[in-house]
Amino acid sequence: MKIPFALLLQAATDLPARLNALEAAAKTAQSAGDNAWMLTSAALVLMMTGPGLALFYGGLVRRKNVLSTMMHSFIMMALITVIWAIVGYSLVFSEGTPFIGGLKYMFLNGVGKEPNADYAGTIPQGTFMIYQLMFAVITPALISGAYAERIKFSAMALFTTLWVLVVYFPMAHMVWGKGGLLNAYLGGSIRTFDFAGGTVVHITSGVSALVCALYLGKRKGYPTEPIKPHSMVLSVIGACLLWVGWFGFNAGSALAASGLATSAFVATHLAAAAAALGWMGAEWLHSGKPSMLGGISGCVAGLVAITPASGFVMPMPALLIGLLAGMFCFWMVTTVKNMFKYDDTLDAFGVHGAGGTLGALLTGVFATNLINDSPIGGKVIPLGLVDGHPAQILNQAIGVGVSVALAGTGTFIILKVCDLAIGVRATAEDEEQGLDLSQHGEEGYTLEA
Repeated sequence: MKIPFALLLQAATDLPARLNALEAAAKTAQSAGDNAWMLTSAALVLMMTGPGLALFYGGLVRRKNVLSTMMHSFIMMALITVIWAIVGYSLVFSEGTPFIGGLKYMFLNGVGKEPNADYAGTIPQGTFMIYQLMFAVITPALISGAYAERIKFSAMALFTTLWVLVVYFPMAHMVWGKGGLLNAYLGGSIRTFDFAGGTVVHITSGVSALVCALYLGKRKGYPTEPIKPHSMVLSVIGACLLWVGWFGFNAGSALAASGLATSAFVATHLAAAAAALGWMGAEWLHSGKPSMLGGISGCVAGLVAITPASGFVMPMPALLIGLLAGMFCFWMVTTVKNMFKYDDTLDAFGVHGAGGTLGALLTGVFATNLINDSPIGGKVIPLGLVDGHPAQILNQAIGVGVSVALAGTGTFIILKVCDLAIGVRATAEDEEQGLDLSQHGEEGYTLEA
């Protein structure tokens, strides 16, 4: 059967248009898939704060402080959202100086359904904005583990507002923003790798937590009186929600439904599992019994440590990072904390500060372009020590140092300002009564029939 020449000519003429249509359809499908994953990830990260962190921290305090502790996590979901929409997103992700962004996106001006090619080329900028908001929400909530049971609610709200403006937004811009000091991917001068927030989230919150604990002083009765968690059941549920939500935190940071997201997902799970075993094993040797508290503390420590490395490391190094984090953070909260006798109520520094630092440094050891081949300066280059680039460990240390210096200095100044303005610590009477009643006029449990 002969095909008419005219039909062949027509088919040849239509081919470019058909190919363009197929390419456009493929891009639309990719964008839709990426967008669905990123919106899901945003919801998972929000779940980490409430209910995850709220239950985890709430169960670890005494019964008279359960609502006030959970309120810290809940209020972040409202307070930080408003600040982020007005100015926070702009200060982090618009171009400015190496240390802070500008005001291009103030009041979310121009942030809508069109992608932002600098950060995530296939998803709407509105999706990227809301995903990054959830990181800003949970970071100051982590600090609350240090000042739980003794801070005034008004002081907590003022402190948090100032803290995100002075500490979080500048640090996030330096690491993730275009032209940020530590972001060599987008024009920065120092190549620090932080896939999902080891320096931005965990070191800043952990160091700030230590400063808060030292500034506020010890709780009434600590350490001479026994102060035990009032509900380990709540804390276990919270820790499990954190574990699940962390997949949005780390795998979502790939900003696409991609192989890199899969790699980060796998690394996250392996590290959490190894860290839970590492902490419980160390505890078993130390005290003769493995505890549920040790298990959930260990898994969180592993999740913290793998956060900066999750998008850069192979599975077996992820296991090793988790195992080391579990044992190291156990040592921090048992030996170091007892040695210096500071009252970090829920061990925010021992887990997030210490675990985040360990993870950031080990990222410099195990980062490899076999996992993350995103180009820097237009070409794929060796990443960490395993790729033959040992200098990356120094770059990671610089990132850690910047985070520690900014968080430590900024937090101390903010606490001083808050103390002079309204006072930060609850009175001895309020603390004795419990912050649920003294700060909020309600109780977590009504035992009467």
